[in-house]
Amino acid sequence: MQEVDVAIIGAGTAGMGAYRAARKHTERLALIEGGPYGTTCARVGCMPSKLLIAAADAAEAVREAAGFGVHAGPPRIDGAAVMDRVRRERDRFVGFVIEAVEGFDPSHRLKGSARFEDPHTLRLDTGEVVRAKRIVVATGAVPVKPDVFDAVGDRLIVNDDVFGWTDLPGSVAVFGGGVLGLELAQALHRLGVRVRLFGKGGGVGPLSDPAVRDAAAAALGADLPFDPDADVQGITREGDTVVVRFREGDATREERFDWLLAATGRAPALDGLDLAASGLALDDRGAPDIDPLTMQAAGSHIFFAGDVAARIPLLHEAADDGRIAGDNAGRHPEVQTHRRRTPLGVVFTEPNLATVGASFSELSDAACDFATGEVDFADQGRARVLRRNRGLLRVYGERGTGRLLGAEMVAPRGEHLAHLLAWAVQAGMDVDTALAMPFYHPVIEEGLRTALRDLSVNLGRGMENPPRSIDCGPGA
Repeated sequence: MQEVDVAIIGAGTAGMGAYRAARKHTERLALIEGGPYGTTCARVGCMPSKLLIAAADAAEAVREAAGFGVHAGPPRIDGAAVMDRVRRERDRFVGFVIEAVEGFDPSHRLKGSARFEDPHTLRLDTGEVVRAKRIVVATGAVPVKPDVFDAVGDRLIVNDDVFGWTDLPGSVAVFGGGVLGLELAQALHRLGVRVRLFGKGGGVGPLSDPAVRDAAAAALGADLPFDPDADVQGITREGDTVVVRFREGDATREERFDWLLAATGRAPALDGLDLAASGLALDDRGAPDIDPLTMQAAGSHIFFAGDVAARIPLLHEAADDGRIAGDNAGRHPEVQTHRRRTPLGVVFTEPNLATVGASFSELSDAACDFATGEVDFADQGRARVLRRNRGLLRVYGERGTGRLLGAEMVAPRGEHLAHLLAWAVQAGMDVDTALAMPFYHPVIEEGLRTALRDLSVNLGRGMENPPRSIDCGPGA
């Protein structure tokens, strides 16, 4: 039996952050990993998906060149070469993570899948036993595979499988209108794969603002077949073909695909942990109540971090979770609350989808007294120059104070607009202060200025027609 002050289950982004933070308090540590080293982001998430999207963007740029008077002809896509680069660069990113983990003290690293035997005892499937004063659970999340997909057998894949391909397939039915489904569907479509994207319930990524959601559905639906609330009548298997029957308008259609990609979300990886033996009170999902400011489970000596905590499944949030959980596990019982960063999420479709700060639904549900400012990118100067003039940005401000609360958008280069807004919200900036900041011309950010001006008017703080710098249209 190995006795430690802090045991960390999982060596992904959150687990690594927890280890580094806990080590500032003690050297009696165990970092336990049951699978291969390498984070979800590096292996099957952020990085390989962006590599695939980069290839798709290159193909789309060739297709769109004629719109600028540049005639390159239709792109010839070498699927094997595309996937070879994705895998090579993915492996490079994973290598950096492995190198970092292997730089940790070897005596702290244990390989094996852990489960609770009692609140302080973990048994690994290798037979090793760890007795820990405090424990951090950072086991990540796993793809959800609804039972309705069982009929397609081994023609069912998840995002993890896509990045193991050695070539691009001919066709894929993508189920799920969330982040993964949107990114992979559009990327594969632009790389010449026949794709149809089936959503459910009308959702489009993380968007909750109805106006922005409708604009996003229209923008993405103009690029590939996408129904945010698909009426699927049946899913069957015929030989090596997946057959999907669905309603389109007043007609029932049937379409055949090589694969069915389930992008229907990820669930906390709790199976095999035997949390019932941990002594924690669990809900009907088998999960405990976790304080997001301490990452502590119900006032106990056990902490959760990363995707397993079921908060915000993003790398920077997982890293923060790990840092907070590790610090508090190291200093327990003197647990400290930590300030969380302003929420920021980006979907790397074209145009980008992004959410910043408080969402439209959160503000509405809380009956917050807020106003909205917006810009439509159809006539925004730089967006038209780039032929990327699609999208809608809406920014929310508090009545009375003018304080910026959040934003939702589907916008060209929205990843950059979202960062500017996230910094402004976290700094507690009000709309007047934001409008006093410099805006260069001609840039996409001038669209943000237009939305801020509209917000200022709707808050009763600005003139109906405030002075402008050089303009090239109503959205400049």
